[in-house]
Amino acid sequence: MSEPLDWRFSQTFGGKGTEDASDADVVSAIEFDQSGDYIAVGDRGGRVMLLEKSHDKQSSKKNKLPEYKFYSEFQSHEPEFDYLKSLEIEEKINKIKWCPKQNEAQFLLTTNDKTIKLWKVYEKKIKQVSTSSSAPSYNGLSSNNNRSPSHNYIYNSGHNNNNNMNNMNNLTNLNQYKIPRLTTRETVVTATPRKVFQNAHAYHINSISLNSDGETYISSDDLRIHLWNLNINTECFNVVDIKPTNMEDLTEVITSAEFHPTSCNIFMYSSSKGTIKLGDLRSSALCDNHAKVFEEYEDPSNKSFFSEIISSISDIKFSRDGRYILSRDFLTLKLWDINMENRPIKTIQIHDYLKPKLCDLYENDCIFDKFECTLNHDGTQMLTGSYHNYLHIYDRNSKQDVCLEASKQATKSKTKTLSTKMKLRSSKKEPKKPEDIHPDAIEYTKKTLHCAWHPKDNLIAVGAANTVYLYAAENK
Repeated sequence: MSEPLDWRFSQTFGGKGTEDASDADVVSAIEFDQSGDYIAVGDRGGRVMLLEKSHDKQSSKKNKLPEYKFYSEFQSHEPEFDYLKSLEIEEKINKIKWCPKQNEAQFLLTTNDKTIKLWKVYEKKIKQVSTSSSAPSYNGLSSNNNRSPSHNYIYNSGHNNNNNMNNMNNLTNLNQYKIPRLTTRETVVTATPRKVFQNAHAYHINSISLNSDGETYISSDDLRIHLWNLNINTECFNVVDIKPTNMEDLTEVITSAEFHPTSCNIFMYSSSKGTIKLGDLRSSALCDNHAKVFEEYEDPSNKSFFSEIISSISDIKFSRDGRYILSRDFLTLKLWDINMENRPIKTIQIHDYLKPKLCDLYENDCIFDKFECTLNHDGTQMLTGSYHNYLHIYDRNSKQDVCLEASKQATKSKTKTLSTKMKLRSSKKEPKKPEDIHPDAIEYTKKTLHCAWHPKDNLIAVGAANTVYLYAAENK
């Protein structure tokens, strides 16, 4: 069994305080690029902030933890109004996905409820015209008239002395002219929209996922999933449509969708009924007839008014090799084997202590919160968020569940010391107890909904309110 990881606070980006944070500054999306050198952070104000990994050798020697610095920020979406439906379209960034890098430019997809945009981010050199008083030489003649004596003799022997003097005077007068030169004043990071994909979704877009072929991607709303080409924004193909003829017969909606990391023809999508369906683009143009369904049997006697709400899957992720599927609902985090459909291979209780509070959470709408989940590069570590700015990191090898709190107080000591209520728990040696966490002491306004994992290293980024927290780990 491998040793557990020692998680330490690394950095924080965002506002000075959560009390003064406006709704537009709240983090709504976080995503690492394929190399891990950049982090994209979207907020409810439609802005995208880019962070770049620092490669300063001096700082890396002093601090073993990776460091990121501000790279750029741009306004991705603006608030709009749909006059046909009389609806306001928020500028909030729902999802961000990095595209393959081309030359020295970065490309990324951003989306709000209705419009998807492809952005090109590159370093642009700002040039200016500077003047210089030094005159260039013409036809081998310099304004300083620097010639060897033998050259002067040959030159003067074939010309009149008066003409020669006039030529010297003309060359000397060149010093009076200022020759303009083009020089680089500064280098700025510029973001320009390359493509705008719009007018395809009648309902709110909840996810986008890039295909492994690097040319296509899918976007999903509540009832449909569309397939796009990155170079064509005039048309798309509908691959999933669960809208019934009569909307009164609607029983479920699509909550998330993602492409397989290696097989470009396979994708999956989750539903509000707690099911995960696998689709194969080779079978038919419209993949309503799914290839596989991942669903856990529930005893009808245990069903209640909240059963369907808490079983709704808020996020799904493939492991890097495509073997496993990680799903998150309100109470649990589940790991599925792609070859076993009837039940998950591991179920981690995240909000088990909130079961007595479901009625109160329904009244304040917290029961509808959508927590994200993610895996590390080898699929052995799983991450998700919780209330009170808690985040859970589960290790499949050591069977341990680490709970950290993302807060300003935690950043002061650099290392989060777990309290007795939220301590390091081992599902093998010490089972979790509901009394370890008191739901009355939880602040439900503080929540870590969004998270991302570095593609290669043990580095995580989580968003809480208007702040992004970075945590890094090394083997003990």
